[in-house]
Amino acid sequence: MKKRRKSLTIENLVIVFLIVLGSISLSQGVSSYRNGEEGVNYISGYQASPGIKSYPLLRTKKVKNVILCIGDGMGLGQVVLARMKAAGLYGKLYMERMPVTGIVRTHSADSLVTDSAAAGTALAAGVKTMNGMLSMGPDGKKYQTVLELAKKKGMRTGLVATSSITHATPAAFGSHVKSRGMQDKIAEHLLANKINVLLGGGRGYFLPKSNTDSARTDERNLISEAETAGYSYIQTAEELRSAQGPYLLGLFQVGPLVTESPEPTLGELMKKAIEVLNDRKRGLFGKSKGFFLMVEGSQIDWACHDNNADNTVKELLCFDEAIECALEFALRDKHTLVVVVADHETGGLTVKGGNLECSELDIDWATTGHTGLPVPIYAFGPRADIFSGVYDNTEVAKKLAQLLGTKRFPRTIK
Repeated sequence: MKKRRKSLTIENLVIVFLIVLGSISLSQGVSSYRNGEEGVNYISGYQASPGIKSYPLLRTKKVKNVILCIGDGMGLGQVVLARMKAAGLYGKLYMERMPVTGIVRTHSADSLVTDSAAAGTALAAGVKTMNGMLSMGPDGKKYQTVLELAKKKGMRTGLVATSSITHATPAAFGSHVKSRGMQDKIAEHLLANKINVLLGGGRGYFLPKSNTDSARTDERNLISEAETAGYSYIQTAEELRSAQGPYLLGLFQVGPLVTESPEPTLGELMKKAIEVLNDRKRGLFGKSKGFFLMVEGSQIDWACHDNNADNTVKELLCFDEAIECALEFALRDKHTLVVVVADHETGGLTVKGGNLECSELDIDWATTGHTGLPVPIYAFGPRADIFSGVYDNTEVAKKLAQLLGTKRFPRTIK
């Protein structure tokens, strides 16, 4: 009998273990999310929108400036979660007050689920390509980007990101390579394109191999080359405040930004980029031909890969703060189009329940990878109405090219 009782005890323990293991598996990705429970506070200084009324539809038709804001990995779930935590159940983020909304499909040429390179290529060049490729078709042909189109028309151009400036999304607008991993080559392309403003991380790809911080495989010092070419080079928030154009290279970390003080915030980077690009003291008779600026909230995606709700909120609010800066400028200027979109959704984030005060929310993550879900698009400014509806991500670039006066787009280049 004693042996039998011992055997039953072991069997019971095994059964209990299997039940617990099964319940863990079934609940994977589900969590009860409370303010700050994952140890990351919301960004200092973020103020939720004081109103919920939509910004007005402008009557002006001429688009002089374009500010394209890309939230990497930002789906509707991420927007809803950040809004609930920062503005409450009935509040709105700044992007949610933009008067025109739409839905964008995101698949790549070789997958139902895109990566940032293929999605960035669609948004930048208006073509589908294979995951990993940047502003090239699957056949290796290079395609002009809307940034390059703007530059050709005499407009100033800029790229801002919280990742390395050589990362997939900014790289899609200013380079043409077969693999997003070729970040040393991407750095060369960004400078060769004479993009007026480059702000983000990634200093390692600009330093010669002999430097201990270098990520290059050769001895080229792209920072020295940039300064010789007329760029002002900065590394700190203090230097950012006093920096001037017309060419500005700001590399604030060896790798990606940490998105914490003493680094400049994405909002501060947005403001400086607009200041440099909107310089009216140039051109014939002192007239500017306008500018094109792409600003990416890069690390929303990374927080979602980690299924980290608090960091997701933090990074999305950093992004929304930058959007507020863009909208403030556009409301004054009247000729600036602001478009906010995502390259893809990451994590399959959903809000399953919680209390009406939004102090506690039940959320669910479907995956730690990207998904094939469509993403939201928001627009404000002249001709913003053409961004409503449901359409493919390649149409975003085509619409921007149309507003810049080019009918034949996409177009190949040598």
